[in-house]
Amino acid sequence: MGFFNREIRIGDKMIGDTYPTYFIAEIGANFDGNIEKAKRLIDAAKEAGADCAKFQTFSTSRIVSEGGFSHMQLKGVHGSWGRTVSDVFKDAEFPIAWHKEIADYCKAVSIDFSTSPYFKEAVDLCADLDVPFIKIGSGDLTWLEMLDYIARKGKPVMLATGDATMAEIDEAVRTIEAAGNRDLVLMQCITNYPSKIESANVNVLKTYQSAFDVLTGYSDHAPGHVVALASVVVGGRVIEKHFTLNRNDKGPDHPHSMEPQNFKFMVDSIREVERAMGSTRKEVVAEEGETVYVQRRCLYAKQDIKKGHIMTAEDIDVLRPALGIPPKFKPVIIGKECKEDIAKGQPLFWNNF
Repeated sequence: MGFFNREIRIGDKMIGDTYPTYFIAEIGANFDGNIEKAKRLIDAAKEAGADCAKFQTFSTSRIVSEGGFSHMQLKGVHGSWGRTVSDVFKDAEFPIAWHKEIADYCKAVSIDFSTSPYFKEAVDLCADLDVPFIKIGSGDLTWLEMLDYIARKGKPVMLATGDATMAEIDEAVRTIEAAGNRDLVLMQCITNYPSKIESANVNVLKTYQSAFDVLTGYSDHAPGHVVALASVVVGGRVIEKHFTLNRNDKGPDHPHSMEPQNFKFMVDSIREVERAMGSTRKEVVAEEGETVYVQRRCLYAKQDIKKGHIMTAEDIDVLRPALGIPPKFKPVIIGKECKEDIAKGQPLFWNNF
């Protein structure tokens, strides 16, 4: 048995190989600076089947250096904003003063609340609010001091692994292990917004499961729900998707987020996949009771057979339905003497010989 737990309690739910997938609606900055919109997003996430409404807690001056970004020629999503990175981040901040009200609102509508902390005081706030888990974004995977600080809070940790090498991931995992935290979910992630389906590398979850004997999940930025479905099939137990009321709303995260009706379709589809996955034990299920006879074959008399006849291969057909001797016993029947007349087309039984 490995160090990390294979079953983890998240709020009033369990996650693990035998439990339903846990869905995180990543609201992030999509509340657009409006606390009432944040509440509408929470309501919509709950109705869409999410288990958790998640936010992000950061202070712009403690997460970005405008001076550093000024030296970069950004071509990705940051470069498409048309504004300074600092200005965009400032507009996206989730005010500290709102946290308790939003946490209480989530509790009132029976959905878990969590937020990703990007500085140590935010980690302390997560602990004070008793969030059911702490999600660490891919960008902080190599900030080992922060990983240690989070892990020592004793909360389940979900660690995204976008942009990371296996050596970096191993170092991060060992940091959490050294802090004594056994409740880790390692999440595959591609950090492009949106990411390409062909870049998803869902099978990396198998690598994580084998290398670290840990629960896995997917922080999914790809369009649609195909990556999420595939993740569940290979054992992912947590799915996170960015969530918005309207992808056409103005803001950095809206275009690559999932709207409520699509999120619900994803959840419903994965619930069907879970039902289809079923058990690892192979057995005849109840609804197959009749088809066992209808679909299978047995031995039949190919022609009229008289009492005393010695059976040959030419006397036997192998046909449906399976009412008599199974086909595997055909060599045993050949050479036996008939004890009674058998009409053409009748199934053969052991008492015929």
